[in-house]
Amino acid sequence: MGTQSTNSPESVPGSGPDGREPAGSGRIPTPSWLTSILRHDVPASIVVFLVALPLSIGIAIASGAPVAAGLIAAVIGGVVAGALGGSALQVSGPAAGLTVIVAESINQFGWRVTCFIVAAAGVLQILFGLSRIARAALAVAPVVVHAMLAGIGITIALQQLHVLLGGESNSTAWTNITDLPAQLAALHGPAVFLGAVVIVIMLGWKYLPERVRVVPGALAAIVVATVLSLMFSLDVKRVTIDGSLFDAIGLPELPRSDWAGVVMMILTFALIASVESLLSAVAIDKMHTGPRADFDREMLGQGSANVLSGLLGGLPVTGVIVRSSTNVAAGARSRASAVLHGVWLLIFSVALASLVEQIPLAALAGLLIVIGVQLVKLAHIRLAHRTGDLLVYVATLVSVVFLNLLEGVLIGLALAFALLLWRVVRVTITAEPLGGTDRWLIQVDGSCTFLSLPKLSSTFAKVPPGIPVTVEMTVDFLDHAAYDAITDWARQHESNGGTVDFVEIGAARMANVEVAPPSRSMSRVALDGVLGPWQVDRNGSSNGAGDNGDPLVSGIAAYHRSHAHLVRPHLDELRDGQDPDSFFLTCSDSRIVPNVITNSGPGDLFTVRNVGNLVPEHGDASVEAALVFALEKLNVRSVVVCGHSSCGAMGALHSGEPAGPGIDRWLEYGRPSLESYRAGHVVGRAAEAAGFGPVEQLSMVNIAVQLENLRRHPSVRRAADERGVTVSGLFFDIASARVIEVRPDGIAPIEDNDELLAQLQREPAQSAR
Repeated sequence: MGTQSTNSPESVPGSGPDGREPAGSGRIPTPSWLTSILRHDVPASIVVFLVALPLSIGIAIASGAPVAAGLIAAVIGGVVAGALGGSALQVSGPAAGLTVIVAESINQFGWRVTCFIVAAAGVLQILFGLSRIARAALAVAPVVVHAMLAGIGITIALQQLHVLLGGESNSTAWTNITDLPAQLAALHGPAVFLGAVVIVIMLGWKYLPERVRVVPGALAAIVVATVLSLMFSLDVKRVTIDGSLFDAIGLPELPRSDWAGVVMMILTFALIASVESLLSAVAIDKMHTGPRADFDREMLGQGSANVLSGLLGGLPVTGVIVRSSTNVAAGARSRASAVLHGVWLLIFSVALASLVEQIPLAALAGLLIVIGVQLVKLAHIRLAHRTGDLLVYVATLVSVVFLNLLEGVLIGLALAFALLLWRVVRVTITAEPLGGTDRWLIQVDGSCTFLSLPKLSSTFAKVPPGIPVTVEMTVDFLDHAAYDAITDWARQHESNGGTVDFVEIGAARMANVEVAPPSRSMSRVALDGVLGPWQVDRNGSSNGAGDNGDPLVSGIAAYHRSHAHLVRPHLDELRDGQDPDSFFLTCSDSRIVPNVITNSGPGDLFTVRNVGNLVPEHGDASVEAALVFALEKLNVRSVVVCGHSSCGAMGALHSGEPAGPGIDRWLEYGRPSLESYRAGHVVGRAAEAAGFGPVEQLSMVNIAVQLENLRRHPSVRRAADERGVTVSGLFFDIASARVIEVRPDGIAPIEDNDELLAQLQREPAQSAR
């Protein structure tokens, strides 16, 4: 026998490595794909079938359609959409999300015309798929989708509550609410009992042992309620099926009038079914590690299923998250599970239709009430409240419940768009005096457009005439109207004896307004203005610092315009003295910017720079004076040596070629580092193992040697003993812009604080599991 495998879906016990029986086994070889279907997809399809059966019947009844229409849609959704769709593990069929709109269509146009609408919507979905615009259907605010589903759930619950009480549901939510007191007064005891049994079982099923929950809760609830109704001969309304499933098949009818309403209904069916299917496919993709969904193909599969369902007299088909998640949880590996679940539904509907007629309507009503209530998710409401979208959620939900599905969604989308527009174009404008001075500060933050003119005018009116004013512009969009208002006011203020200084922190700059149409600038532009070099890059662009000839002077001017205002408060606190945290010795190389790579600011680093970041033990008064001053006068808490890649000093040491009289004399202080590197220093070996070149290895060894020199220094030893001053080494890799720690025993990456925090947060969760 071949080697057994219990983990791979491509093989079974006793199969060979290719999924077939080994030669000479005497058994017919079994393809690996067939093995996987038999082991995983067939059991999963049975579970999904048991879930889909009561739901399909209940949705048909809730829609006011023939019961057989729900079964037809379930069969076609499983076989056609399962075989042709773009999501391998998604299961399609009649969905609660379309119940309200189907009921409205039947009430307005009749059942056979509704079948035509279903088929026409399927054609439109196929066009969506062929035109490759399926992903555009995902451009719907999630809060609108969540509210739409909640509105549908409430509508279903209100309808089915009357059925559970023994009555008939009404066509509108308002009527269902107003008629509820009368229905409660005339409730039917057996129907209420059976509905309550179903609700209790559905809600309590998740608390039962796992071996019991192998049976779907919906199926168990319906079976128990049906058995009780038969055991006690309860007089309740039951499901009726006129003839067999094949008898229910019939061609749709063309509408005789109101084509405008029909077209609108077709569009509504197509859009709602498409969005629900695509959102379900996205959710299912997050639940498994197999191939991702092809949204355009999914539209082709859903459209084909709806065309066939409409032509045969079925409900509209869409991807259903409940059945799909059940499919994944049951262990399905391919689309065979969805197809087979449709086959089982067909066999049951043809051979065992008489069992369906024993199901009490009140039991299905209890099932649908639970499903409807579960569509209202508290997590979605909390999310809408946290994100400021609660108004959109409530408006959409109320509109879906009391108007109709399409109008509710359109109202929700309009509100969501209006809220988005307000958030994008809003601007915060404040004006207040700076404490302790006669200067005023005006802050403009956000998108400054013609819509901001009233706020700009009212804010400028608060500023007293004849005083100095700083205008801080933190804007990402500035149009010509707002620019004119700001500059006109500035000219008027200056003519009255005042002064106006503009500080432009945001990405949108005033100098660009009159030379090009306004556009939303990216924050990266502003960042490049701070960190970008003066030099023109290879593409010929410039950060603007060198436009006036002398880059140093122009850079200072740019600093005054945009960043001096931000630095001033920090420097004001340091005007009477400094309290740096670290003595920072680094190379003179122009590519090393200590405050940038350490994310520090003014007053944090007491920096000393020299060629090769060397610490001569004897003979250099500059480093000695700075080190002693930092330790004994400034009481720094750490001493740092920072080297870097592509270091010219280390390159000259490694090559041994003369670099010039003055440089060669200085590099003699680096000779001990070269000797340690050639002797196989542990740091050099670690750098080599990490893939660094010889010059970088020498640079890291040099850092380690300078740290040894520092640790032997009397002032460093005394500060370490008395105050716990630390000595550490850093290596800056220019190519990757990453900083590496150099230790006596090797090198190590310095992780971001966010990554460390994430690791700490993961550890308790893992231990809890």
